[in-house]
Amino acid sequence: MSAPAFDADSTLGALLIGTLVSYALFGVMTTQVYVYYGRFQDPWKMKAMVGAVWCGELAHTICIAISLYTMVITNYGHPERLLVLPNSLLASTFIGSLVSFGVQVFFAIRIYSLSKSWWIPCICWALSLFRLVPPNVILFAYGHRPAHEFLGKFGPLFDAIWAASAANDLLIAGTLVYLLYRRRSSVFEKTVAAIDKLIQWTIETGVVTSIASIIMLVSFISLPSTFVWLAFFVVIPRLFSNSLMASLNSRAALRAANEPRLPSSTPAAHISTLPRPMNSISIEMNKVTMTAYDD
Repeated sequence: MSAPAFDADSTLGALLIGTLVSYALFGVMTTQVYVYYGRFQDPWKMKAMVGAVWCGELAHTICIAISLYTMVITNYGHPERLLVLPNSLLASTFIGSLVSFGVQVFFAIRIYSLSKSWWIPCICWALSLFRLVPPNVILFAYGHRPAHEFLGKFGPLFDAIWAASAANDLLIAGTLVYLLYRRRSSVFEKTVAAIDKLIQWTIETGVVTSIASIIMLVSFISLPSTFVWLAFFVVIPRLFSNSLMASLNSRAALRAANEPRLPSSTPAAHISTLPRPMNSISIEMNKVTMTAYDD
């Protein structure tokens, strides 16, 4: 595979756009982490996982910033140097794949907690490992060579990896939607609305990461001599981390929707005289919400 002709718009321009979008999503993710730590009293393991994801995203952000500076400023006037990916970009690839792997494993565990079956979670974990291990082994072994050489040699493998990642996201989202929909028949009417909202969020977050992976795959196949695929590549880890935080933080909105609302004219002194069945409904609804979100 010969070296491609240099085109700043489709190489550095695409990477610049992807980096800016990635920065914006990192800001959104940081805000969600701040809200999470201030609102929830989860077990330390859950908080440690959130902290690890944020630290990974911070490291990923720093690495792609160094990569962009190296490719745009340090290598200015030497387009032939763009053929070899900077070490910082290879490091960001490893960190981003770790973040994506952790989020997919988290949602696979959620599937087990809802279904009490290991079959689908094990499939999800296998697909996640397939996305994590082979690309990083290839980049570690061949990353010092021109990108068009090892990407051309292992192109079909990368195609399969990214297709498997998109399929994994769809499998996770589809399974969670099915399990949540199955619970609608065994809960109170008000809880059904909360579950429907949860189903909607699950579809939205799962579809976003899947579409991004598919677009990256299509650009990699159809535009191999550009960095269009790389623009999506630096954004995808941010989509995973934001989907994780949206899932955790959405518990507050769902719980608020499930709590009984008193008329504004009801005096506080008479709250204890309200009918007792309201309490039992609140307990049942909280139980359903905890099963869907908490460890």
